[in-house]
Amino acid sequence: MRLRAATLAVCALVGLAGCGGGDEDDARIGSGLPPAGGGGELAYALPSLPSTLDPLMADDRAALTVVRQLYEPLIERLAGPYGQTSPQAGLALTARPSRDRTTWTVTLRLGVRFQDGTPFNAAAVVANSRRWQRSPVGRQLLPHLFAVDAPRPDEVRFLLDQPVPDLVSRLSDTRLSIVSPEALDSRSGRGIRFVEAAASGTGPFELGSKGPARLMLSRFAGWWGSPMGLGPALDAVSFVVAPQLEQRLRLLQEGTVQVADPLDRAGLHVAETDPLLATVGGPLKGIGMEGSVRGIDSGVTIPALAGVWLTRLRG
Repeated sequence: MRLRAATLAVCALVGLAGCGGGDEDDARIGSGLPPAGGGGELAYALPSLPSTLDPLMADDRAALTVVRQLYEPLIERLAGPYGQTSPQAGLALTARPSRDRTTWTVTLRLGVRFQDGTPFNAAAVVANSRRWQRSPVGRQLLPHLFAVDAPRPDEVRFLLDQPVPDLVSRLSDTRLSIVSPEALDSRSGRGIRFVEAAASGTGPFELGSKGPARLMLSRFAGWWGSPMGLGPALDAVSFVVAPQLEQRLRLLQEGTVQVADPLDRAGLHVAETDPLLATVGGPLKGIGMEGSVRGIDSGVTIPALAGVWLTRLRG
Protein backbone atom coordinates (compact mmCIF):
# COMPACT_ATOMS: atom_id res chain seq x y z
CA MET A 1 0.00 0.00 0.00
CA ARG A 2 1.36 3.39 -0.92
CA LEU A 3 2.22 5.81 1.82
CA ARG A 4 -0.44 8.39 2.61
CA ALA A 5 0.84 11.73 3.77
CA ALA A 6 -0.40 15.25 4.30
CA THR A 7 1.82 18.29 4.51
CA LEU A 8 1.56 21.65 6.15
CA ALA A 9 2.05 24.68 3.91
CA VAL A 10 3.76 27.56 5.70
CA CYS A 11 2.42 30.87 4.46
CA ALA A 12 4.30 34.15 4.39
CA LEU A 13 3.36 36.15 7.43
CA VAL A 14 1.89 39.58 6.73
CA GLY A 15 1.03 40.66 10.26
CA LEU A 16 2.10 38.99 13.50
CA ALA A 17 0.24 41.07 16.08
CA GLY A 18 -1.99 38.98 18.28
CA CYS A 19 -0.49 35.63 17.24
CA GLY A 20 0.43 34.55 20.74
CA GLY A 21 1.20 31.07 21.95
CA GLY A 22 -0.68 30.24 25.12
CA ASP A 23 -0.09 27.11 27.16
CA GLU A 24 0.90 24.52 24.57
CA ASP A 25 0.48 21.46 26.79
CA ASP A 26 -2.97 22.53 27.94
CA ALA A 27 -3.98 23.15 24.32
CA ARG A 28 -3.02 19.58 23.48
CA ILE A 29 -4.93 17.89 26.31
CA GLY A 30 -8.34 16.69 25.16
CA SER A 31 -7.98 18.41 21.81
CA GLY A 32 -8.08 15.27 19.69
CA LEU A 33 -4.99 16.37 17.78
CA PRO A 34 -2.98 13.57 16.17
CA PRO A 35 0.25 12.59 17.91
CA ALA A 36 3.57 13.27 16.25
CA GLY A 37 5.29 10.40 14.53
CA GLY A 38 3.93 7.03 13.50
CA GLY A 39 3.37 7.96 9.87
CA GLY A 40 6.31 6.11 8.38
CA GLU A 41 8.76 7.57 5.89
CA LEU A 42 8.31 9.83 2.88
CA ALA A 43 10.76 9.50 -0.02
CA TYR A 44 11.39 12.74 -1.93
CA ALA A 45 13.41 12.77 -5.17
CA LEU A 46 15.58 15.82 -5.89
CA PRO A 47 18.17 16.52 -8.60
CA SER A 48 20.87 17.04 -5.98
CA LEU A 49 21.56 17.39 -2.27
CA PRO A 50 22.92 20.61 -0.78
CA SER A 51 26.69 20.65 -0.34
CA THR A 52 26.17 22.30 3.04
CA LEU A 53 23.28 22.40 5.47
CA ASP A 54 24.00 26.04 6.23
CA PRO A 55 20.66 27.77 5.60
CA LEU A 56 22.36 31.04 4.66
CA MET A 57 24.02 29.24 1.74
CA ALA A 58 20.84 27.57 0.44
CA ASP A 59 20.93 28.93 -3.10
CA ASP A 60 18.59 26.68 -5.07
CA ARG A 61 15.25 24.98 -4.86
CA ALA A 62 16.56 21.62 -3.63
CA ALA A 63 18.69 23.15 -0.88
CA LEU A 64 15.82 25.35 0.33
CA THR A 65 13.52 22.36 0.55
CA VAL A 66 16.01 20.32 2.58
CA VAL A 67 17.30 22.91 5.02
CA ARG A 68 13.81 24.19 5.81
CA GLN A 69 13.04 20.89 7.53
CA LEU A 70 15.97 21.41 9.91
CA TYR A 71 15.82 25.15 10.51
CA GLU A 72 13.15 27.80 10.94
CA PRO A 73 13.13 31.50 10.13
CA LEU A 74 12.03 33.91 12.83
CA ILE A 75 8.73 34.74 11.19
CA GLU A 76 6.26 32.26 9.79
CA ARG A 77 2.65 31.23 10.08
CA LEU A 78 1.83 27.57 10.63
CA ALA A 79 -1.48 25.75 10.49
CA GLY A 80 -2.41 22.09 10.51
CA PRO A 81 -3.77 20.46 7.36
CA TYR A 82 -7.42 20.78 6.37
CA GLY A 83 -8.02 23.42 9.05
CA GLN A 84 -7.35 20.83 11.74
CA THR A 85 -5.60 23.31 14.02
CA SER A 86 -5.77 27.05 14.44
CA PRO A 87 -2.97 29.10 12.82
CA GLN A 88 0.09 29.58 14.99
CA ALA A 89 2.98 32.01 14.88
CA GLY A 90 6.47 30.54 14.61
CA LEU A 91 9.57 31.49 16.58
CA ALA A 92 8.47 35.13 16.66
CA LEU A 93 5.10 35.87 18.24
CA THR A 94 4.88 39.54 17.25
CA ALA A 95 6.83 42.05 15.16
CA ARG A 96 6.03 45.73 15.76
CA PRO A 97 7.59 48.60 13.80
CA SER A 98 8.27 52.07 15.09
CA ARG A 99 6.37 54.90 13.46
CA ASP A 100 9.18 55.55 10.98
CA ARG A 101 9.82 51.80 10.48
CA THR A 102 13.48 52.05 11.34
CA THR A 103 13.11 49.99 14.54
CA TRP A 104 11.29 46.68 14.66
CA THR A 105 10.62 45.04 18.03
CA VAL A 106 10.22 41.27 17.80
CA THR A 107 8.78 39.21 20.66
CA LEU A 108 10.08 35.64 20.73
CA ARG A 109 8.44 32.36 21.64
CA LEU A 110 9.86 31.06 24.92
CA GLY A 111 10.44 27.41 25.78
CA VAL A 112 11.98 26.51 22.41
CA ARG A 113 15.26 24.62 22.26
CA PHE A 114 17.60 23.85 19.42
CA GLN A 115 18.11 20.21 18.60
CA ASP A 116 21.44 20.35 20.47
CA GLY A 117 19.64 21.44 23.64
CA THR A 118 20.66 25.11 23.50
CA PRO A 119 17.81 27.47 24.45
CA PHE A 120 16.34 29.64 21.73
CA ASN A 121 16.23 33.20 23.04
CA ALA A 122 17.21 36.77 22.23
CA ALA A 123 20.90 35.98 22.64
CA ALA A 124 20.64 33.32 19.93
CA VAL A 125 18.97 35.78 17.55
CA VAL A 126 21.65 38.40 18.23
CA ALA A 127 24.39 35.83 17.52
CA ASN A 128 22.75 34.99 14.17
CA SER A 129 22.27 38.66 13.30
CA ARG A 130 25.98 39.34 13.73
CA ARG A 131 26.69 36.66 11.20
CA TRP A 132 24.11 38.10 8.78
CA GLN A 133 25.72 41.54 9.06
CA ARG A 134 29.15 40.13 8.19
CA SER A 135 27.93 38.02 5.28
CA PRO A 136 27.29 39.40 1.76
CA VAL A 137 24.19 37.20 1.53
CA GLY A 138 22.93 38.38 4.89
CA ARG A 139 23.46 42.03 4.01
CA GLN A 140 21.59 41.54 0.76
CA LEU A 141 18.66 39.90 2.52
CA LEU A 142 18.57 42.47 5.33
CA PRO A 143 19.64 45.83 3.88
CA HIS A 144 20.11 48.85 6.16
CA LEU A 145 20.48 46.71 9.28
CA PHE A 146 23.14 48.21 11.53
CA ALA A 147 22.40 46.56 14.88
CA VAL A 148 20.25 44.05 16.74
CA ASP A 149 19.93 44.34 20.50
CA ALA A 150 18.14 42.36 23.18
CA PRO A 151 16.22 44.37 25.80
CA ARG A 152 14.86 41.13 27.28
CA PRO A 153 15.45 37.39 26.86
CA ASP A 154 12.25 37.16 24.83
CA GLU A 155 12.66 40.37 22.81
CA VAL A 156 15.00 41.66 20.13
CA ARG A 157 15.09 44.96 18.25
CA PHE A 158 16.21 45.30 14.65
CA LEU A 159 17.74 48.77 14.17
CA LEU A 160 17.85 50.12 10.62
CA ASP A 161 19.49 53.21 9.15
CA GLN A 162 16.61 53.49 6.64
CA PRO A 163 13.00 52.29 6.75
CA VAL A 164 12.49 48.72 5.52
CA PRO A 165 8.71 48.33 5.16
CA ASP A 166 8.92 44.64 4.23
CA LEU A 167 11.17 43.51 7.08
CA VAL A 168 8.56 40.96 8.23
CA SER A 169 8.66 39.31 4.82
CA ARG A 170 12.44 39.38 4.76
CA LEU A 171 12.69 37.70 8.16
CA SER A 172 10.57 34.83 6.82
CA ASP A 173 13.23 33.90 4.25
CA THR A 174 14.55 30.37 4.75
CA ARG A 175 18.13 31.60 4.30
CA LEU A 176 17.73 33.68 7.46
CA SER A 177 16.75 30.68 9.53
CA ILE A 178 18.06 30.66 13.09
CA VAL A 179 20.89 28.25 13.90
CA SER A 180 22.21 27.31 17.30
CA PRO A 181 24.92 29.64 18.63
CA GLU A 182 26.93 26.48 19.23
CA ALA A 183 27.18 26.09 15.44
CA LEU A 184 28.63 29.57 14.93
CA ASP A 185 32.39 29.97 15.26
CA SER A 186 33.93 33.45 15.39
CA ARG A 187 37.44 32.39 16.36
CA SER A 188 38.85 32.31 12.84
CA GLY A 189 39.17 36.09 12.63
CA ARG A 190 37.42 36.05 9.23
CA GLY A 191 33.88 36.66 10.36
CA ILE A 192 31.52 34.10 11.83
CA ARG A 193 31.72 30.61 10.34
CA PHE A 194 28.90 28.07 10.28
CA VAL A 195 30.04 24.76 11.74
CA GLU A 196 28.31 21.76 10.20
CA ALA A 197 26.47 20.05 13.02
CA ALA A 198 23.93 17.27 13.16
CA ALA A 199 21.61 19.11 15.54
CA SER A 200 21.77 22.88 15.22
CA GLY A 201 18.24 23.85 14.16
CA THR A 202 14.84 24.26 15.80
CA GLY A 203 12.95 22.57 12.97
CA PRO A 204 10.67 19.52 13.05
CA PHE A 205 13.30 17.17 11.64
CA GLU A 206 16.93 16.56 12.51
CA LEU A 207 19.72 15.02 10.50
CA GLY A 208 19.72 11.24 10.59
CA SER A 209 22.33 10.22 8.02
CA LYS A 210 23.87 11.74 4.94
CA GLY A 211 25.44 10.04 1.96
CA PRO A 212 26.27 11.05 -1.60
CA ALA A 213 22.90 9.88 -2.94
CA ARG A 214 20.54 9.99 0.04
CA LEU A 215 19.91 12.22 3.02
CA MET A 216 17.74 10.94 5.84
CA LEU A 217 15.96 13.24 8.27
CA SER A 218 14.39 11.92 11.45
CA ARG A 219 11.54 13.42 13.44
CA PHE A 220 12.75 15.80 16.14
CA ALA A 221 10.74 14.62 19.14
CA GLY A 222 11.36 17.91 20.96
CA TRP A 223 9.98 20.18 18.24
CA TRP A 224 8.00 22.99 19.83
CA GLY A 225 5.13 22.68 17.32
CA SER A 226 4.24 19.08 18.14
CA PRO A 227 2.22 19.85 21.32
CA MET A 228 0.01 22.14 19.23
CA GLY A 229 -0.77 19.46 16.68
CA LEU A 230 1.51 20.87 14.00
CA GLY A 231 3.42 17.60 13.67
CA PRO A 232 5.51 16.25 12.20
CA ALA A 233 3.55 13.02 12.01
CA LEU A 234 6.08 11.23 9.81
CA ASP A 235 9.00 9.52 11.46
CA ALA A 236 11.39 10.32 8.64
CA VAL A 237 11.87 12.05 5.31
CA SER A 238 14.36 10.56 2.87
CA PHE A 239 15.72 12.87 0.15
CA VAL A 240 16.89 10.77 -2.79
CA VAL A 241 19.22 12.08 -5.51
CA ALA A 242 17.85 11.60 -9.01
CA PRO A 243 19.69 14.03 -11.33
CA GLN A 244 17.68 13.39 -14.50
CA LEU A 245 14.05 14.40 -15.01
CA GLU A 246 13.27 11.01 -16.54
CA GLN A 247 14.81 9.27 -13.56
CA ARG A 248 12.69 11.21 -11.07
CA LEU A 249 9.54 10.48 -13.05
CA ARG A 250 10.36 6.78 -13.25
CA LEU A 251 10.97 6.54 -9.50
CA LEU A 252 7.63 8.23 -8.91
CA GLN A 253 5.79 5.91 -11.30
CA GLU A 254 7.39 2.86 -9.68
CA GLY A 255 6.36 4.01 -6.22
CA THR A 256 9.99 4.18 -5.06
CA VAL A 257 9.45 7.84 -4.12
CA GLN A 258 6.25 9.68 -3.26
CA VAL A 259 7.40 13.12 -4.48
CA ALA A 260 9.47 14.02 -7.56
CA ASP A 261 10.71 17.60 -7.65
CA PRO A 262 10.90 19.11 -10.18
CA LEU A 263 9.40 17.67 -13.34
CA ASP A 264 9.32 19.47 -16.69
CA ARG A 265 6.30 20.06 -18.89
CA ALA A 266 6.45 16.58 -20.44
CA GLY A 267 6.90 14.86 -17.08
CA LEU A 268 4.04 16.81 -15.55
CA HIS A 269 1.81 15.79 -18.44
CA VAL A 270 2.66 12.11 -17.88
CA ALA A 271 1.94 12.44 -14.15
CA GLU A 272 -1.35 14.23 -14.79
CA THR A 273 -2.57 11.40 -17.01
CA ASP A 274 -1.69 8.74 -14.42
CA PRO A 275 -4.71 8.15 -12.13
CA LEU A 276 -2.41 7.39 -9.20
CA LEU A 277 -0.38 10.59 -9.51
CA ALA A 278 -0.98 14.32 -9.07
CA THR A 279 0.92 17.49 -9.86
CA VAL A 280 1.42 20.93 -8.38
CA GLY A 281 2.88 23.96 -10.10
CA GLY A 282 4.02 24.32 -13.66
CA PRO A 283 3.77 24.63 -16.55
CA LEU A 284 7.56 24.55 -17.08
CA LYS A 285 8.57 23.13 -13.69
CA GLY A 286 6.37 21.57 -11.06
CA ILE A 287 6.09 18.77 -8.54
CA GLY A 288 4.89 15.27 -9.30
CA MET A 289 3.57 13.22 -6.40
CA GLU A 290 1.48 10.26 -5.47
CA GLY A 291 -2.19 11.10 -5.47
CA SER A 292 -2.42 10.31 -1.77
CA VAL A 293 -0.04 13.12 -0.87
CA ARG A 294 -1.91 16.24 0.18
CA GLY A 295 -1.09 19.81 1.04
CA ILE A 296 1.85 20.71 -1.20
CA ASP A 297 -0.19 23.57 -2.58
CA SER A 298 2.60 26.11 -2.28
CA GLY A 299 4.37 24.69 -5.32
CA VAL A 300 3.11 27.72 -7.21
CA THR A 301 5.99 29.64 -5.61
CA ILE A 302 8.33 28.08 -8.17
CA PRO A 303 11.21 28.64 -8.88
CA ALA A 304 12.23 29.43 -5.30
CA LEU A 305 9.67 26.98 -3.86
CA ALA A 306 10.20 28.79 -0.59
CA GLY A 307 6.69 27.97 0.60
CA VAL A 308 6.86 24.18 0.48
CA TRP A 309 7.74 22.71 3.84
CA LEU A 310 7.25 19.20 5.16
CA THR A 311 6.70 20.25 8.74
CA ARG A 312 3.31 18.56 8.99
CA LEU A 313 3.36 15.16 7.37
CA ARG A 314 0.71 12.73 8.45
CA GLY A 315 0.42 9.04 7.69
